[in-house]
Amino acid sequence: MSRALCADPDVLAVAREVLQVEASAILRLRDQLDERFEQAVQTILRCQGRLVLSGVGKSGAIARKLAGTFSSTGTPALFLHPTEAAHGDLGAVTPDDVALLLSYSGESEELVTLCPAMKRLQVFVLVMTGRPDSTLGRMAHLVLNVAVEREACPHNLAPTASTTAMLALGDALALAVMVARGFTPDDFALNHPAGTLGRRLLLRTYDVMRTGDALAIVHQDAPLRDALFAITKAGAGAACIVDDEGVMVGLITDGDIRRRLLQDEHALREPVHQAMTRTPYVLRGNPLAIEVLEKFQSLPVKIGDMPVLDEAGRPIGMVVLKDLLRCL
Repeated sequence: MSRALCADPDVLAVAREVLQVEASAILRLRDQLDERFEQAVQTILRCQGRLVLSGVGKSGAIARKLAGTFSSTGTPALFLHPTEAAHGDLGAVTPDDVALLLSYSGESEELVTLCPAMKRLQVFVLVMTGRPDSTLGRMAHLVLNVAVEREACPHNLAPTASTTAMLALGDALALAVMVARGFTPDDFALNHPAGTLGRRLLLRTYDVMRTGDALAIVHQDAPLRDALFAITKAGAGAACIVDDEGVMVGLITDGDIRRRLLQDEHALREPVHQAMTRTPYVLRGNPLAIEVLEKFQSLPVKIGDMPVLDEAGRPIGMVVLKDLLRCL
């Protein structure tokens, strides 16, 4: 069935109003935070099992998202569909768990049925609702109030500001627990091994540097031609120059060699130390690859290769900028 369209609707005005209503709802939550929120944080911190989140409809979608946020920030969590719970999935819940049930009305039949079963299992029940005096609110051990003045929907019908409030307060709860738990970026990385985020948090210098035959090393007294051959064989852009003990004393790039040949076509016979850079930028230790990229980008000159040295100053690898960019 066709519907008449509004004549020239001011869609930007509608969008701005929606954002304003939802932003106001979040700010209202911020201003009403109290000891109940602190108690919720402490309850989750003391949990010996998992945080079990449940909800139906839009609240269920928020509960699923929050289960992922809690899990990734140090609090083992899962989403339990209330209908499936009533048909056997409640067996996954233990007395060591804490439940967080989401229902803006506080009257969702599925959750009203689930809550007593949770309590019989001796599970502490948190409820996030816009009506603390609702059936579900009265059943809970602790209520977090997410009431909003109105929905962002022009008809005040579609769950919009209310679901935004649930999501924002849930995120605040997850991150407050994370900070109280002392969850570190390294801990975060262990939960995010894949994708760009995982690579940025886990990938280190030793993972990306070139070694073995891909690392060009030449003695300082060798002729320049040897450096050219070593760079070519390694498929590299530079060679590490070392002394008799294998300690790095300089770096020479293929660009250095080309410039020297333009000055003297017989330069390939001269010792490599005459054309090398004696104080190149180098790396020590095994920093994160993203930190190495930041170092490349912060240098006053643009370079494409940076040697990695061991504690004695011997070259053990070469980080190539193009490799780094490809990995990150």
